[in-house]
Amino acid sequence: MYRSAARRLLPTLLRRGGHSASRPFPVGVLSTSPFSTEATSGNLPNRNPNHFSSYTSPSPPSTASTSDEKTRSDEFQSHRAKARPKAHWQEEQARVLHASLRHVELCPYELMDFLICMVMIRLGWSDAAMIAGAREVGVSPSIVGSFPRKEAALVEFFMDDCLQRLIDVIDMKEDLQSLIPSQRVAKLVRIRLEMQAPYIFKWPQALSIQVQPWNIPTSLRQRTMLVDEIWHAAGYEATNSDWHAKRAVLAGIYSVVELYMLTDTSPDFQNTWAFMDRRIKDAFDFRKSVQEAKYLAEAVEAGIGSSLQGFARRIIHG
Repeated sequence: MYRSAARRLLPTLLRRGGHSASRPFPVGVLSTSPFSTEATSGNLPNRNPNHFSSYTSPSPPSTASTSDEKTRSDEFQSHRAKARPKAHWQEEQARVLHASLRHVELCPYELMDFLICMVMIRLGWSDAAMIAGAREVGVSPSIVGSFPRKEAALVEFFMDDCLQRLIDVIDMKEDLQSLIPSQRVAKLVRIRLEMQAPYIFKWPQALSIQVQPWNIPTSLRQRTMLVDEIWHAAGYEATNSDWHAKRAVLAGIYSVVELYMLTDTSPDFQNTWAFMDRRIKDAFDFRKSVQEAKYLAEAVEAGIGSSLQGFARRIIHG
C-alpha cells in the first residue's frame, strides 16, 4: 500500500519540488523514538494492541465520572491556553507575516490549475514574500531582519494560524458530536489539509524548511499540538494509557496523506480524501498487517533525519 504511494510520490516531487526535493521532509511529530515527543518523557505506559477498537459509546455517566471528565477537560483547556498559537509574535510582526502569506503562492483554490498557476507570481516561503507583505501593510521591509529564521518564521506562523482556525472549527462545529470518532478524525484531518491547498505547489519547500535541524523542535511541537487537538475532538483524552500510540499512528497517517496530496491531480483532491478515508478506517478497524504497520513506523521516523529519496527507497525496496 505505502510502496505504491511512495513510487508515485518520488518522481513527482523531484519535478515539482525543485531544490527542496533533495532535502528531508517531516512526516511525523515524534522525536528519535516513534512513541516519544518533546512534551512527554520518561517511561511509556503499556500499549494496548487494540487501542483503536477500544472506543465504546459512553454509558450515562455517574456524578463521579462526570466530575473526572470535567477535570480532564479543564486540564486540556488549560494546556491549550498555555500553548495558544502566535502568542510569541509582536503585533507588527504578525501583521507582516499574515500579509506575507498572500505572496507565497498567488493561486486561488478555485483556480487550482497547473498551467494557470505556473504563470502567476509565486514568491514561495521566502524573504521576498515577507518583504512584499511588509510593503503591503505599510511597514519598512527592514522588519524582516527582526525574524532570526526568516522563512521558517513564515512557515511556523502559517502552521500556528491553521491550528488556531482548526481549534475554532472544533469549538464551533456542533455537528462533530453526531459523528463517530473515525468520522470526526477524517473530517478534521481533511479540514486541516484543505487549508494548505492554495499553497500546494510550494508546500514541498515548506516541508524542506520545517525539517532543517534548527527548525525541527518547533515543527515537532506544532504537529504534536495538531494531532492532540484532533484526538481530543474525537473523544480521546491525554490521560488514556494508549495516548502515545494513538498520537504516533495519527501523525503517520496525517503525514502520508499530506505527501499523497502533493501528487494528486484529481478534482478538489478527491483521490486524496479517498486515500485518507481508507487509512483512517484501517487504523480504527485495526486491520493493518504487520508489514503495513512497519511502513507506517518508518514514515513517522523518516521525518527526523532521512532524506526524501532515502525514505522512498526504503519503502520501495523494503
